[in-house]
Amino acid sequence: MTAPIETTGSQTDVAPEAVLKGVKSQQIEGRSLGQIAWTRFKRDKVAVAGGIVVVLLILIAAFSRPLQALLGLDPNQFHQDLIDPNTTLPTGDFGGMSWDHPLGVEPKFGRDILARILEGSWVSLVVAFGATVLSNAIGTVLGVIAGYYGGRVDMIISRLMDTFLAFPLLLFAIAISATLQGGAFGLEGLPLHILVLIFVIGFFNWPYIGRIVRGQALALREREFVDAARGMGARGPYILFKELLPNLVAPIIVYSTLLIPTNIIFEASLSFLGVGIQPPQASWGGMLDQAKDSFEVDPQYMVVPGLAIFVTVLAFNLLGDGLRDALDPRSRR
Repeated sequence: MTAPIETTGSQTDVAPEAVLKGVKSQQIEGRSLGQIAWTRFKRDKVAVAGGIVVVLLILIAAFSRPLQALLGLDPNQFHQDLIDPNTTLPTGDFGGMSWDHPLGVEPKFGRDILARILEGSWVSLVVAFGATVLSNAIGTVLGVIAGYYGGRVDMIISRLMDTFLAFPLLLFAIAISATLQGGAFGLEGLPLHILVLIFVIGFFNWPYIGRIVRGQALALREREFVDAARGMGARGPYILFKELLPNLVAPIIVYSTLLIPTNIIFEASLSFLGVGIQPPQASWGGMLDQAKDSFEVDPQYMVVPGLAIFVTVLAFNLLGDGLRDALDPRSRR
C-alpha cells in the first residue's frame, strides 16, 4: 500500500513516509562534531602528512633504545679508528658515512650520528611534551577562572600574566638552568636536567594559553547552557569544569600542537648554549653546539641534527594548522 499523496494546485505534498521509503538508516545517520572535524582534517593532505610524520617521530622516540639495540648502535661508543689523527675529522666522504654508520660519525670522538639522533629524539620530545602539559595545566585553569568570574579576579590574573610575559625568558631560563646544574631536590644528572627544562619552559609559557582560554571563557560564559546551569543551581566550580572546559578542548588541542615545536626549539637553544641537556647525553641542541667548531670542514655533523629539528618542527606546525582548520573552519583565511 502506497503512502497518500495530496496535490494542491501545482505543488505536490508527499508524506514523509513516502520520501524515506527505501532509504537505509545509516544513510541519514547524524554525525558528531568529532566526526565532522575528522572529515575536514582528512581532506587536508598536507596536515595528514604532518600527522603521519609526528606519529612516526613519537614512535621513534618511544622505541629509540630498542632501535639502537636492533641496529647495533651505541650513542656513546667511540670509534677512534674512523677518525684521522691529524685533523680529528672522520675518514671517508660525507662525514664518514658507511653501511655501518649511515649518517656518518662525529668529529674528534667518532660516535655514531644516527645513534645520537635516536637518543636525542626522546629527550627533545619528553621535554617538549612535559613543558606543554605544564603550560596548559596552569594556563587553562587560571584562564578559565579569569574569564568566568571577571571583575577583580580577572584583573589580578591578567596582571599576573602581564608580569610573566615581561620576563626575559631566555635569560631567566639560562640563569635557573645554570644554577641547578650541580644538583637539587635530591636529583642530579639527566633526570634533574630534564625536570629543570620542563619547569623553566612550561612555567614561564603559561600566560600564552592563559590568554587564549580567558578570551574563549569570556564568550562562553554568556551562552545559554551556562545560564541554564546557573538556573539549576550549579555553582562556579561545576560550571568551570563541567560546562566551560569541555567546550575549550578544541582550542587547547590546537594550541598544544603549535606550542610543542616551540618548546623543542627552546630546549635545543638551551642545550646549544650549554645550560640544557649536558654531555655525554645526546641532544639535538648539544650536537649543534659541538658541530659549530667544525662545520666548515665537516658540515655533515651540523646538517643532520639541524634537519631533525627542522622536520620535527615543520611536522607539528602542519598538524597544528590542519587541526585548527578542522576544529574551527571560521579560522580559515
